[in-house]
Amino acid sequence: MRDQLYINGQWVSPDLGGYFETLDPATGEPIQRVPAATEEDIDHAVHAARQAFNRGWGQSSGAERATWLEALADELERSQDGLAALEVRDNGKPLPEAQWDIADAIGCFRYYAELARELDGRQDEALALPDARFHCRIRHEPVGVAGQIIPWNYPLLMAAWKVAPALAAGATCVLKPSELTPLTALELAGAAERIGLPAGVLNVVTGFGGEAGGPLSQHPGVDKLAFTGSVPTGAKIMSAAAADIKNISLELGGKSAFIVFDDADVDAAVEWILFGIFWNQGQVCSATSRLLVQEGIAPRLIERLVEETRRISIGPGLERGVLLGPLVSAGQYQKVMGMIEQGRQEARLLTGGKRPAHLPQGYFLEPTIFSEPADSASIWRDEIFGPVLCVKRFKSEAEALKLANDSRFGLAAAVMSADLERAARLANGLRAGIVWVNCSQPTFTQAPWGGMKQSGIGRELGRWGLDNYLEVKQVTEYRSREPWGWYLK
Repeated sequence: MRDQLYINGQWVSPDLGGYFETLDPATGEPIQRVPAATEEDIDHAVHAARQAFNRGWGQSSGAERATWLEALADELERSQDGLAALEVRDNGKPLPEAQWDIADAIGCFRYYAELARELDGRQDEALALPDARFHCRIRHEPVGVAGQIIPWNYPLLMAAWKVAPALAAGATCVLKPSELTPLTALELAGAAERIGLPAGVLNVVTGFGGEAGGPLSQHPGVDKLAFTGSVPTGAKIMSAAAADIKNISLELGGKSAFIVFDDADVDAAVEWILFGIFWNQGQVCSATSRLLVQEGIAPRLIERLVEETRRISIGPGLERGVLLGPLVSAGQYQKVMGMIEQGRQEARLLTGGKRPAHLPQGYFLEPTIFSEPADSASIWRDEIFGPVLCVKRFKSEAEALKLANDSRFGLAAAVMSADLERAARLANGLRAGIVWVNCSQPTFTQAPWGGMKQSGIGRELGRWGLDNYLEVKQVTEYRSREPWGWYLK
């Protein structure tokens, strides 16, 4: 059991001695106590990160950093099964999904090890200039100290998405996981300790938003802020970053549309729709929670969709065969139930919307489908972040595109059609950072991830994730033997 903060390569008690308990969402019972960092702890962590950056991490080669990233991946892999089980207990997701997440997190560290090595080859590349008297070379240098705040829906994976590219770039990190799911982030720190990662390169501080996240966002020693979470919190972080003009990247909410045309295969559509909204209990920023179905296929598809939704197995994530675990916390459960109650006034409830009868404890909720909410309905416009799907019918391609784009969010969207030319037109017309054709939610470390509008700023993953933690520098040299002669007559 890890009940200390990881700062400067050491396990330390919180400065004010505060602790809180993390709970198992399947039972509501405590798992373990966790340290509650405050402003003083954040200050210690940021200073440790700065010292580590200045001591040499920021000047190390990509090849050197790649060796550490690969060692971290190897160490996580050695405890992969235990990490997955811990993720289930802390977050509630089904074990197969947790195993998938942990494997992806390990793969993320390996991927950015490769990019770290490639970065060495990009350094000092010559840039052609129109004046032969000058020579220009381009450098990619680490941003410095990165403050990273991650959500509770993919605890270790979200840590990997931020820590791996930052370390690959040569930045140092102060990572604050969600207070709801801090346990695997602490295990990541344990892995860093075991491999001997230089002190201060990775610091993990657990705690609450106001006491730990706020001071991290406002700390003048932080050069870069990376946040994944809600729009209101993202706005606060953006405001805090403005005081020092910090480099910032935000991955915020979504209300993503899934457009299904008449020529789609019904069985395939149902499977992808279910995965797109009920995977991870619908607690996914990119969840395709707005389903747009063309009128011709709508009656048959919706009937099959409701039928299959009622067959989804619900229960504790460690039980075999479970596809839908509990929501992450009592607060999230109450929020989603409140949205469902509002939805009963705004649309027709087709299925779900209540606690399963066989699960009186924990934060369990039946997968829920509403039909034909008004365009202005809260369940159609607002992110619910739970297993709740809203369905609307449409007539034409133009109407579908208009309905899909009528949102303040722009993270993701999906299109399903046998007509690939039509699907391509829709993909090009959708105002979203991620578009899936004939599928929903596949995520690859190599591809950019991020959104438009209120869904955020910047991109994670792929080379774009590495670029988040790099500053581009030009070095231009005058090579002519002749004087420049600006003031000489």
